[in-house]
Amino acid sequence: MARDDVVKGYARALLEIAVAERALDRVQDELYLFAKAVERHAELREALTDAGLPVENRNAVIRELLGDRANPITTTLATFLVEAGQARHLEAIAEDLARLAAERAELTLAEVRSAVPLSDEQRERVRRALAEATGLEIELKVVVDPSVIGGLVARVGDEVFDGSVSTRLNDARRRLTRSG
Repeated sequence: MARDDVVKGYARALLEIAVAERALDRVQDELYLFAKAVERHAELREALTDAGLPVENRNAVIRELLGDRANPITTTLATFLVEAGQARHLEAIAEDLARLAAERAELTLAEVRSAVPLSDEQRERVRRALAEATGLEIELKVVVDPSVIGGLVARVGDEVFDGSVSTRLNDARRRLTRSG
């Protein structure tokens, strides 16, 4: 079975579980943010994907990180993915789950990367701006990513809106080197 089929299958199964438990919004959001954190931290990613470590130790890492902050269903689903040997696909599964949940609500998933957390008001302004720019109803996921430095980078499907300081600096550097 192809990797994409496996990812989609797990995402659909997680969606059904979260819907049955009446916790879809919270679970898919928490799993999405957890998966993004795992991807950003190499040591954590290695710990969760290391088949040489007992699965109980890997699951203990998840329980320690999520603890009381997450819905117990989120923790259960994350540990299920580790036990099933799918930790290396955690980010892809969480992204697909978020996309499926957005589609279920007739929304389009947009991921926004920001160097700092956004307030509810800022989130709403960004959501409205992306909805206006794309003509779509938007489900917004904000990922804190210090590499952005400042500004925002948004991805809606294949379209990227890059208003980050790092991109502006790189653009300015290219213009200066061309004119110099």
